[in-house]
Amino acid sequence: MSTDNLLEAWLAQEREVLARLEAGPGPGLASPEQLAGKTGLEIMEAMLRGDIPYAAIAKTLDFTVLEVSPGRAVFQGTPLPQHLNPLGTIHGGWFATLLDSALGCSVHTLMPAGRSYTTAELSVNYVKGLLPKVQRVRAEGKVIHCGRQLATAEARLVGPDGTLYAHATTTCLVFDLPKR
Repeated sequence: MSTDNLLEAWLAQEREVLARLEAGPGPGLASPEQLAGKTGLEIMEAMLRGDIPYAAIAKTLDFTVLEVSPGRAVFQGTPLPQHLNPLGTIHGGWFATLLDSALGCSVHTLMPAGRSYTTAELSVNYVKGLLPKVQRVRAEGKVIHCGRQLATAEARLVGPDGTLYAHATTTCLVFDLPKR
């Protein structure tokens, strides 16, 4: 598929997902009742359907979750002028947030009901500067290992032409949620 065709496919998928997200409750926090008894994958799927709120940071930084499956999460972001650093390229914190979201949500998809995680370590390797002329980038997170106490995952941030802008790894602490 050509770069232009791939970008069009990315944009079409984004429009479809955003329509569902915006038709739902919008950005915010899900209630404990909405999350009770659900696996991490079920929570992520409910968010993608627009049944529960999505993370407000996604609206703030112009990215969205597009796909989830067991051990995998795909996010797409729009690098915009408001994300520039003083050197004129997209700020590394924007890269890191997009990658951290894909990494964490890939781990989240493997959490059974009553279990959760938190990022303990995030390592980002920036390999190419990104400018707003690149219309979209995607971060795909994939779990490497998910155990009782630790989970690890890796992600790549790429453009529709296949250009690699950054890659990252994470280590997450896995724990039981407190009983209510």
